[in-house]
Amino acid sequence: MSIFVSEPGRPVGTRLPEVLRGRRVGDVSELTESQPINPERGEATDAEFQLAARSGRHRALEEYGTAASGERKDQRPYLPVSTICSPVLYSLPASATVAEAINLMDEHGANHLVVTADTYVAGLVAQQWLLAWLHEHKTDALEQSLTHIELPAFLTASPETDAHQLARLMLAHQLSAALVVDAQGEPTGIVTSTDYLRLYASASGQQGSV
Repeated sequence: MSIFVSEPGRPVGTRLPEVLRGRRVGDVSELTESQPINPERGEATDAEFQLAARSGRHRALEEYGTAASGERKDQRPYLPVSTICSPVLYSLPASATVAEAINLMDEHGANHLVVTADTYVAGLVAQQWLLAWLHEHKTDALEQSLTHIELPAFLTASPETDAHQLARLMLAHQLSAALVVDAQGEPTGIVTSTDYLRLYASASGQQGSV
């Protein structure tokens, strides 16, 4: 399955891309944004992974895992996001307030929240983004409902997405996380810049010990 970027927008309905909700998608460069963000479109790349994801993806992942078991993760030419993402997700409805979102993050020590609208994925927000929004708006900002806020752009990928390619797109779009979703559009995990730091730090540690 491809990597998608959903543009900034209010959390009304689902903001997932065409492959998950049937609307047009455009192309995304691996290294730079290929065009200005357009609220009428989602963006996709890597069509061959999308095709593979729909036919025999589980078998392919199993075969890959066997073949690559002797290689360090950071050096594998294809590294599925499922091998490094965290399955722990916290979510709240778009009707919740900014204060409720921040309290939920503090309670669980979470840096990202999935925002839902009528059970659909409507956004992904980082704690840093919320705090910056609060600083900018100040007056009565804590009691503002997320429904009335233009949430930031966010990336989605499938468990089969190549983690190296996703890292390049996260850098290109200056996003610290990506939501991992299955073929039905259900969130199954999240991959963050911390996961990549952990991956490469672990590899460096192994090199040092050798």
